[in-house]
Amino acid sequence: MLCHRSKWLPFGSVPEFTANELWERVQSDEIQLIDVRTPQEWRYSAIKGSQNIPLTRFFRKTVESLELDMSKPVVVICLTAHRSIPAVRILRDMGFEDARQLQGGMTQWWKYKLPCCKH
Repeated sequence: MLCHRSKWLPFGSVPEFTANELWERVQSDEIQLIDVRTPQEWRYSAIKGSQNIPLTRFFRKTVESLELDMSKPVVVICLTAHRSIPAVRILRDMGFEDARQLQGGMTQWWKYKLPCCKH
């Protein structure tokens, strides 16, 4: 178990989906997506179905307001897979056993030219 401050560090490893693995899951609608980038970043280019909670507001109460299904995987998205690390840790502490990040973040999603939407 990490101490409270250590949870917020954007270093270390957490479970991940590659961009292609996530794309398969998105198409089957078996996944919940949380984008922790700024609202401006999210509005510019996001994965369809993602909900935006900037990492600076990623607290239990904010996450609970999304009414996520604890039995479904949750994937956290950011730009380069650094901001998503603390969010995955927080979700796992909240009981989301299958919380992961998008490996490489949106930069990998764009690299593979996977579909995006604007909000």
